[in-house]
Amino acid sequence: MDSNTAAIALGLDFGTTNTVVALADEAGGSQLIDFAGEDAAGPVFRSALCFWEEERAWQGIASEAGPWAISEYLQSPLDSRFVQSFKSVAASPLFERAMIWGKPFRFEDMGRLFLQRLVGHAGGRLDERPQRVIVGRPVEYAGARADPVLARQRYDQMLDRFGVELHYVYEPLGAAHSYAARLTDPATILVADFGGGTTDFSIVRIAAPGEPRRCVPLASSGVAIAGDRFDQRIVDKLVLPLLGKGGSYRSFDKILEIPGGYFADFADWSRLAMMRNRRTIDDLRRLQRDAVDPESIARMIALIEHEQGFPLYDAVGRVKRALSGQEEAEFQFSGGGVDISAAVRRADFEAWIADDLVRVEVALDDALAKAAIEAGAIDRVFLTGGSSLIPAIRAIFDRRFGAGRIASGGELTSIAHGLALIGAEPDPAEWAV
Repeated sequence: MDSNTAAIALGLDFGTTNTVVALADEAGGSQLIDFAGEDAAGPVFRSALCFWEEERAWQGIASEAGPWAISEYLQSPLDSRFVQSFKSVAASPLFERAMIWGKPFRFEDMGRLFLQRLVGHAGGRLDERPQRVIVGRPVEYAGARADPVLARQRYDQMLDRFGVELHYVYEPLGAAHSYAARLTDPATILVADFGGGTTDFSIVRIAAPGEPRRCVPLASSGVAIAGDRFDQRIVDKLVLPLLGKGGSYRSFDKILEIPGGYFADFADWSRLAMMRNRRTIDDLRRLQRDAVDPESIARMIALIEHEQGFPLYDAVGRVKRALSGQEEAEFQFSGGGVDISAAVRRADFEAWIADDLVRVEVALDDALAKAAIEAGAIDRVFLTGGSSLIPAIRAIFDRRFGAGRIASGGELTSIAHGLALIGAEPDPAEWAV
């Protein structure tokens, strides 16, 4: 798309970990939006926010998003609040608002701020947006008692100023459209999208190039297991035992196990940032007083008070990525007075996520059953999303479909590209859910 070609549709892949935007034109082209500035990372914009107090800012609170949020946090971690993976609470009726510097922020409030900052860092290319916006959504939302109706309401409010004509499309169907552009022959394809919060599958029949409708969806399924869950498994095995998990506390004349809720919150990136509040810290200090091993609880308090969520997340991500390319990697973290160094074997990591992979495979079987199709009738399998690079995940598809039918590429950008292409079709509502 050159500067003289008008954009007719925008594809928005608002992901749990990363967000990507693409614009489609009348000629059938689609181009990713690169973000401008020394903190930019090309078209990949981290789905994160950083808040800090500033006297001249709106209501005393300033904010940044994406890689700029990371930069602001790293400059002053103790004087800021870093929030990531907030998409994972979109469908949760348990989440109402987060209190940040004494101000309440609903999901849609954070979402609007995030989009405002994203537009501001797009070098002017998103200042005048096409009216038609195609928004990716997971097949199954993450979170306890996930409510898709509630998620739609929150998304609508988040996007009410971003586009006029909104269409919500399953994220793997966006990837299917992107992959279809590579094919020159008819095919039945399975798209597996491994995001941060969910894993989604879509089966799509691809017609020959030039057909009036190139892609016909047959079935979709999903499960709320993906990259963040795999991160939680690493934290559970390497970090939480040092913070008191499995430990006990004294209550009158009884010895009781420490409640698991603190550890579940700590291992969930969307909730960890919210633990830095007076009530939670006071509760943990009371627990520390009564704990059989008070030092372990002291370490948890220190990590929360010193805003160590991001560096811990970063260390987990590094070892996870390293294990995709090597049999053993070193997990190293130092912060908040806590130092952890441990060798992690790929075989151990695969054992930690084994039960999760079983559930992923059940969702895969569900997609095949809904489409009334056998694995042998799938001509191509397209893997997308960062966790698709995990060897244990790739092995599932090699075993089920054969390595020769597996394709990948554009792991972080294919969905946005495909969503924009759907937006360029005469009636994108045919794809909407």
